Amino acid sequence: MAGEKSSSAECRIVGRVRSQLTDRRNTPTQGSADLPPARIDIEPGYREAIFELHPGAAAQVLTWLHEADRGVLQCHPRGDPSRPMRGVFSTRSPDRPNPIGLHPVRILTVEDLTLTVHPLEALDGTPVLDIKPLISADEEDPPWGPDIPAEVGEAFRFVGREAWHRGLVNGRNGNLSLRRENGRMVITRHGSAKGRLAPGDLIDADMGALSGALQSNMSSEGLMHAEIYRRQPRAGAVLHTHPPSLLALSLLHSGRRMLHLPLCEAGALAEELAVVPAREPGTQDLALAVGRAAEEKQAVFMQAHGLVCWGEDLNRALDLTEELEGLARVQLVSGG
Repeated sequence: MAGEKSSSAECRIVGRVRSQLTDRRNTPTQGSADLPPARIDIEPGYREAIFELHPGAAAQVLTWLHEADRGVLQCHPRGDPSRPMRGVFSTRSPDRPNPIGLHPVRILTVEDLTLTVHPLEALDGTPVLDIKPLISADEEDPPWGPDIPAEVGEAFRFVGREAWHRGLVNGRNGNLSLRRENGRMVITRHGSAKGRLAPGDLIDADMGALSGALQSNMSSEGLMHAEIYRRQPRAGAVLHTHPPSLLALSLLHSGRRMLHLPLCEAGALAEELAVVPAREPGTQDLALAVGRAAEEKQAVFMQAHGLVCWGEDLNRALDLTEELEGLARVQLVSGG
C-alpha cells in the first residue's frame, strides 16, 4: 500500500468497533466516564500501522457512523424537540452528509490486532477509518468514572493486577473497595476482571443505599464490604480474594488447624485470622457474619468461599493477604 495516492474522497475501513452498545437509541452522542471500555479490532492488512501504539496514549478515533441518515441537514440538538432547530454542522448529531465520528479516547491495552479504548460512544460493528495521536491532549490521566479520580482508579488497577499476578484472584472473581467520606465507597463493578481493571470498572456507592440496580452493578459482595466499614472504623480498604493454598488447607482441615506452624511469624498472623462457616455468597447473612468477625480480626476466611482482609489502604490489605497465603503454602508443602 506504500506510495498510493488519491485525490478522491474514498475511505478504507481499517478496523471495527466491538462494544456493548448495540442499540442506536441508547447510544450517547459523546463519550463519558461511565461507559464500559470498548475494543477496536484492526484489519490484518493494517498491522504495521499500529506499531508504537501503547497503553495510556491519548488518541482520536475516526469512525464511519454507518447507521446515520446522510440526508439530514438540520436537527434538534440531542434529539430534544424542545430545543431550536440547528444545522448539523453546529451539532454532534450522527445524521449528517458525511457521518464521520470523532472520538477522543485513551488506549488501555494493545494486544495483537486488538485495542481496548475508553470512552468510545460507538455502536458495535461501527467501521473505523483512522486513529491519530492527540498531541495536544492534557497529559493528566482521565477519571475512571463519575466522582472517581484517576489516582483512585490507578490504586485499584495496581492492587488488582498484583493480586492476579500472585494467583490470589483469577478471571472475574474477587472484589476490591475503598472507603470514602460521607458514608460512600468505591468498589469494583460486577463481572470486572481484577487483573485488567480499566475505566468503567469501578462504582462510587452510597453504603446506606445498596439496593436495586446499584447493587446488581457492583461486585456481588458489596453488602459485605459495607458491613465491614460500618463495624470497623479503622478499615480504609477491603480486599476479597480466592487464595488457592488457603482454600486447599480449608478443604483438608475443614477450617481447623489452618496456619498452625512452628514459625516465628505464623502465630501472630494466625491470630489475625477468623474463620466463619460457609454461607451463601452475596447475602446479608454472609455480610453480617464477616462484619462481626472483622470487628476483632483483620482477616476473615469464609469457608467454601475465600478470604477477605481489611487495611488502612488497598496495599495494606494486599500485604496481609499475601502473608497469609504464603504461610498456607508452607503448611501445604510441609505436609499440611
